Amino acid sequence: MKRTVFFISDRTGITSEMLGQSLTSQFEGEVEFTYHTIPFVDDVDKANAAVSRINQTAIRDGHKPIVFETIVKPDIRNIITSANALLVDFFHTYIGPLEKELGVHSSFRVGKSHSTDDRQAYDTRMSAVNFALNNDDGASTKHYNQADIILVGPSRCGKTPTSLYMAMQFGIFAANYPFTEEDLPNIKLKQGLAQNKHKLYGLTIDPMQLHEIRNKRRPNSKYSALNQCMLEVREVESLYRRENIPFIDTTSRSVEELAVKIMADKEILRKIF
Repeated sequence: MKRTVFFISDRTGITSEMLGQSLTSQFEGEVEFTYHTIPFVDDVDKANAAVSRINQTAIRDGHKPIVFETIVKPDIRNIITSANALLVDFFHTYIGPLEKELGVHSSFRVGKSHSTDDRQAYDTRMSAVNFALNNDDGASTKHYNQADIILVGPSRCGKTPTSLYMAMQFGIFAANYPFTEEDLPNIKLKQGLAQNKHKLYGLTIDPMQLHEIRNKRRPNSKYSALNQCMLEVREVESLYRRENIPFIDTTSRSVEELAVKIMADKEILRKIF
């Protein structure tokens, strides 16, 4: 079974994506979802355009799309609710009961969950993103002393997206370093890694999945060969155990789950929101 899912928001869409994907993940194996995000739907024209796109999808697919939305403005939301779709409204589902319990009305402020009122928190996240980008894929190890955590593992096992997620969502200064064919055999920690060993966290992955991922990037190469993937995974896991580096299997975990588990294990979760 295949279904189309839309995430619609008057801001970035991050909240609707996170919540919506958490819900749809409960149906993995039974339903194949195609995801589309429509951010910054903050005026009537954009709302009507979104509804038109949703309705066209309903006609094409032969059944209603599923729409997860976090629209605050009532006039914009009224347009979205007219779409031929199953609508899941995260805000209004919970705002009503909260208003009743608290005895006050919501301000319906757009973008409140991602407000930049706390400028220091915002600046921390932006600095963390820049740090993650500048210290991605072992580009440099000279700034590892500034890192909160350093993710290590084979190429294409999820280090970069996990680093960026921790930076963007939590302000974590995360670097990542790939172990490559040149490190084999008998992988050892290079100086920059050895000096910051207490910050290391390893990622591993099922060799077959790694083979499939790499084959899309470099088909029929030594880099993507199953034997090469098996060798690299075996070597890095041996290193983790030898050096007592905590590690996690990324095969069946989302980026969100990986990030939270890693931060909990390393006790570095910052409350910056």
